[in-house]
Amino acid sequence: MRVGIVTPAWNTAPWIAAAIRSVLAQTHTDWRMVVVDDGSTDATASVVAGFLDDRLMLLRQTHAGVSVARNRGLAALEADVVAVLCLDADDWLAPDALVRLVAALHAAPLAVAASGPCRVGGRTLRPPAGDLLEALLRRNRFANGGHLLIRREAAVEAGPHIPGLAYGEDWDYVIRVALLGPFTVAPGRAAVLHVRTRPGGAVHCLGADPAAFRACLDAIFANPALRARLRPARLATLRQRAEAESHWIIGRELIRQGMDRGGRDWLRRSVRARPSVRRLILLAAAYALPVLPAKLRGPFASYPADGESR
Repeated sequence: MRVGIVTPAWNTAPWIAAAIRSVLAQTHTDWRMVVVDDGSTDATASVVAGFLDDRLMLLRQTHAGVSVARNRGLAALEADVVAVLCLDADDWLAPDALVRLVAALHAAPLAVAASGPCRVGGRTLRPPAGDLLEALLRRNRFANGGHLLIRREAAVEAGPHIPGLAYGEDWDYVIRVALLGPFTVAPGRAAVLHVRTRPGGAVHCLGADPAAFRACLDAIFANPALRARLRPARLATLRQRAEAESHWIIGRELIRQGMDRGGRDWLRRSVRARPSVRRLILLAAAYALPVLPAKLRGPFASYPADGESR
């Protein structure tokens, strides 16, 4: 199975070499990689051009955003690519990532995509399998597209990433893929993807922005295919749950960035909308943060310095 890997890159010169090396190290060698330099002003394009491998293609464009770059990369893949994966330029794959994801798709012919565990901020996240539509409407279950291998025909049918969406564009996209069929999970508990958490990344910059979440949710729930699949009352309930989840994420990110008071306000909104014992305990813990040392801040800990996430 030939795999197409698309990597948008904007001012990622310090990290993109690691992403490319992780693809070159794959035990599954039938792949093609397209890096789209999205108007970088640093040495990103030079770093990519320094890799001499016929399977790697570099495209350059004026800065247009991650969605436009992904769409261009997907369109540039060769016709014989059977499945696609979108790898962020500051993340990296485990050497057996593609062989495990390809095996999972082979073993589940009705699945539209295969995922595997990913390592984020010291934790390993294990995505679910099956019909994930409603689960994804409540909250995003994937760190990003780097641990998700999508059949080419499903990627085409799902349509392009929304160009104007600055945050959550991958969440909207994977929901459109989930409308087309079930997901499967690769064998093994080890991570297929390692996500670099860093200041300046999308989560750090926009994860605390209510307007970014609102735009994302508006795009997701405006999809006419959802209205055709689910009743209005069910969609309204799922949106309320997604909003409560977004409020929690906003609060957590504000606290991670040192804005504890504003963060606690958003956490309270989330708990009021969707109370749970766990979040009530975490909300209480958030009020104790000023007297706790950094190493005890748990889920509210700040991001590791660049390089420490490895």
